[in-house]
Amino acid sequence: MEEKIMPRHIAIIMDGNRRWAKEHKLDGSFGHKKGAEVLETVAKYCNKIGIEALTVYAFSTENWKRTKEEVGAILLLLNMYLDKFLKTADLENIKLRVIGDREKNMPEEIKTKMIQMEEKTKNNTGLKFNIAFNYGGRDEIIKATQKIAKLVKDGKLDIENITEDTISNNLYTAGLPDPDLLIRTSGELRTSNFLPWQITYSEFMFLDKYWPDFTTDDIDKAIEEFSKRHRRVGK
Repeated sequence: MEEKIMPRHIAIIMDGNRRWAKEHKLDGSFGHKKGAEVLETVAKYCNKIGIEALTVYAFSTENWKRTKEEVGAILLLLNMYLDKFLKTADLENIKLRVIGDREKNMPEEIKTKMIQMEEKTKNNTGLKFNIAFNYGGRDEIIKATQKIAKLVKDGKLDIENITEDTISNNLYTAGLPDPDLLIRTSGELRTSNFLPWQITYSEFMFLDKYWPDFTTDDIDKAIEEFSKRHRRVGK
């Protein structure tokens, strides 16, 4: 029997929380709460089946334009889950990180808890679980370019020695393999400024269901589909 090919790194655009809530005649905050519960289940499942890394798009740099009430509800939910993670004994050996701009608009209390959470889980050896919050792909590349420019300015790097690895090593995802598989829920067919450098050779899967309806069976089906694809990676 042919062995199933597993993706090392799965990226997910978790889309459709608000539309799910609207269809169920609920306030939008209930959609985000249900989505957060689904995310916790999916992360634990990916850890269980041996996925190396999971990166999810939770809140973009553009999402601050949403209503004050919705943004407040999302921040409250993030704060609540950070508290929960900090109180959990070992988080099932999952290593958590929050990637994105931690300075602009980010409440100090949440920034502190992010640092505490990462410190607590830094030695865990299971799933590398990355939550992209206040994240924008172009902004990430700009920040990486600024870091590299400073290295050149300080005489620590020659321009001719700048390579793809140089850029990759200055992104939020430094040290991780690029995503093999990108999943987007809600039926939308775009990547929405999520990991533009990293997903160059990713396999894409677009699901016509809202994120709160996503299950571990969908992970299994996505991996099954991924294992059937012939990845040439430009060769």
